[in-house]
Amino acid sequence: MKKLAVLFAAAALTTVTLAGCSGGQKETAAEAAKESETVTTAEQTAEAETEAPETTAEAEAAAEADEENYDTGDASKDNARNKDEIGENELLVVSFGTSYNDSRRLTIGAIEDAIEKAFPDFAVRRGFTSQIIIDHVKSRDNVAIDNVGEALERAEKNGVRNLVIQPTHLMNGLEYTDLVNEVAEYSDAFDKVAIGKPLLTTDDDFRAVMKAITEATAQYDDGETAICFMGHGTEAESNQVYAKMQDMLTEAGYKNYYVGTVEAAPSLDDVLAAVKEGSYQKVVLEPLMIVAGDHANNDMAGDEDGSWKTAFEDAGYEVTCLVNGLGELEAIQQLFAEHAQAAVDSLTK
Repeated sequence: MKKLAVLFAAAALTTVTLAGCSGGQKETAAEAAKESETVTTAEQTAEAETEAPETTAEAEAAAEADEENYDTGDASKDNARNKDEIGENELLVVSFGTSYNDSRRLTIGAIEDAIEKAFPDFAVRRGFTSQIIIDHVKSRDNVAIDNVGEALERAEKNGVRNLVIQPTHLMNGLEYTDLVNEVAEYSDAFDKVAIGKPLLTTDDDFRAVMKAITEATAQYDDGETAICFMGHGTEAESNQVYAKMQDMLTEAGYKNYYVGTVEAAPSLDDVLAAVKEGSYQKVVLEPLMIVAGDHANNDMAGDEDGSWKTAFEDAGYEVTCLVNGLGELEAIQQLFAEHAQAAVDSLTK
């Protein structure tokens, strides 16, 4: 087990040294069983990778689920990846999760598909960290998704020897640390374990993501349009990833690209003020999140007062909303696959 200890130590070191460019939410499967968020709050947190509040009664969560009146797509089209017959090599893709069925399939599912294609010698399986989302999908759609503990138990039961875990988190923070700690509890169950890095870890990652989002929105870059990306935001130090992305965009010449957050800085007001300094007629809004869940559909593209869409419309702009998670972009899927490759390679070192 010496090799396994080294791999975990390396993962823990990465978490500490990269905390300045990280974000995470403290919500393991064990904590999720007793958390008291509403389903909507859980959806918001799914895009955030930030620490989740625990202030609302479970009764309100149940009421929120009962009142759900929107269509998130056909859950049967998604692959829950919770089958046995795994073999000796497994690549477990860990996500917070989302109950928006189409977005789950087009983002998390697409990342899993890309990793499966890249690693034909590994069986790809899924694990979510939000028990509220798991329970909601099960109750509403009768689709069972493993939490991380269940996925690890399934791997152990199936005789997996080499386990690679690739998180789909945007940032490296509390959620990543919780994942490392939970996997460490199973250190005696496998011969070797390695954990891949989240999306925004190195400067090269930032450049790759910047390239992906600017190419995906190039058709709107006409000199008259401000292209605004909405992240979640956190009061933790890791919130600086948004400022870093903004700085890199500006330095690269994308001066009509703006990055803001829902719950931290830069705020909607900050982004709106910055856009007003230009001579734009139109605004494009898109989430800077892996999935397009509640924040993207409501806080960004919603018709209610206070959304980014209505705020920009009230300011006189023609607004286009692109309700697409980052996980839909092939370049983002490939970046996660590259991170998984580095983890696979570490098994032989």
